[in-house]
Amino acid sequence: MASLLAACTVAALAATPTPGTAFAASGAPAEDPLRPYTQQKLHWRHCDPKTPATFRCATLKVPLDYENPGGKRLDIAVNRLKASGPEERRGVLLFNPGGPGAPGLDLPVALETYLPQAVKERYDLIGFDPRGIGQSSPLSCGLSSGELDFDRAYHAETFAKDVRWARDVARKCATHEGDRLRHITTRDTARDMDVIRAALGEEKISYFGGSYGTYLGAVYTQMFPRRADRFVLDSAVDPVRYGRGTFQDMAEGTEPAFVRWSEWAARRHTVYQLGTTPAEVRRTFWGIVARANREPVVTAEGLLSGDDIRSARDVFFQEQKAAAWVAELKKAAEGDEPVTPAPAPELPPENEIAGLWAVMCGDTSASWPRDPEQYRRDAVRDKARYPLYGDFASTIKPCAFWKPGSEDPTTVNNGVKALILQNEWDPQTPLAAARNMHRALRGSRMVTVAGGEGHGVYGAGSCADEVANAYLTTGRLPATDLTCRKPG
Repeated sequence: MASLLAACTVAALAATPTPGTAFAASGAPAEDPLRPYTQQKLHWRHCDPKTPATFRCATLKVPLDYENPGGKRLDIAVNRLKASGPEERRGVLLFNPGGPGAPGLDLPVALETYLPQAVKERYDLIGFDPRGIGQSSPLSCGLSSGELDFDRAYHAETFAKDVRWARDVARKCATHEGDRLRHITTRDTARDMDVIRAALGEEKISYFGGSYGTYLGAVYTQMFPRRADRFVLDSAVDPVRYGRGTFQDMAEGTEPAFVRWSEWAARRHTVYQLGTTPAEVRRTFWGIVARANREPVVTAEGLLSGDDIRSARDVFFQEQKAAAWVAELKKAAEGDEPVTPAPAPELPPENEIAGLWAVMCGDTSASWPRDPEQYRRDAVRDKARYPLYGDFASTIKPCAFWKPGSEDPTTVNNGVKALILQNEWDPQTPLAAARNMHRALRGSRMVTVAGGEGHGVYGAGSCADEVANAYLTTGRLPATDLTCRKPG
């Protein structure tokens, strides 16, 4: 739990118009231990050659441990595109792309072309790499390439090996990073955001966060409710199930997407030759998986086992893409021709994987079972419940062996205004997760894109873009929650 000093410091930042001013019991000004951070002057410079010249970069100092602000410090890398309309300027709009573990400097650069001029006139666009990530005092666990992959199917004969992997990752992170590891958390990143706010001379921040960034934004609203202006949360994490439940939400959300896909493919049997009924389509797919587990399918870049095919579960949230891929798999399994490799992304860099475990395990370590046998039982159970991904989601993870973070996780439950954007068919943060975020943020409104596919809503041309732009420009939320059809 946070100390009384830290709690008072947070309260002072959240309630005092002039950051860095505190008062002793006598009424006389007292020294604010965060003043060296909140009052620091940022030195803006040209960014790297890959960043547009209109952006400027700077480095911010923050305390490693907010309970000991006079101790070790971290560097936080930030960038800024200044508002184009000084007369219309409202403030700053911070961005976070998710993860946890993803760097954030590139997000305002990527979204700048999608934002309407009215938004860019009103806000300085601010990107930042969260503590421990990217250019912000990056952490490393010294993980090998084989240790980066956490998509591990449960098999009785390999479970002991997976337990060793999870234990080794936790041990390596603790060895390489020491005490610093326990301060790479969501709550401390939210505090860093508030230092960014103060150093920029702003009373409030507006915010755009995607995926895990929605959880970070929600935590900020809980810790600094009077500092939150206009918050847009795209593809929301369930704040109650955040942690182990985040993985399990993916497994639960995949099954209805798989059923939906099988219905779509059955109606197009003449095109894909996968079956004339949804049940036939599903039998075709599971037959391919079984055959690939006996003898891997030959692809242009290697071999695919049945577990490899199951781990590509994201593809089933995009009906046409999934049908074309499974049709190729079927031909390859029958020996006709090689298939295109599974449509799975490359593994992120070591820093991002280390950041994932540092933040998620540090935030929620107390909620993860410590007994490996519990993971074995859960993986067996969830493979039966959710055949595509249930065992991947529920089997052992490094969090089982993680040392606790510096404080308890945040309970999100407030009335701060926010706008939540959500696709109906999101493979990473299912619709049910976003609805739970909506319930936790009682002042929020939610826009659901019916039939919307993929992880990330803004910029795809749906009605959600218009609603988000209007909210950022005027501050007006919709009178009620909205549902609209996907474009096209």
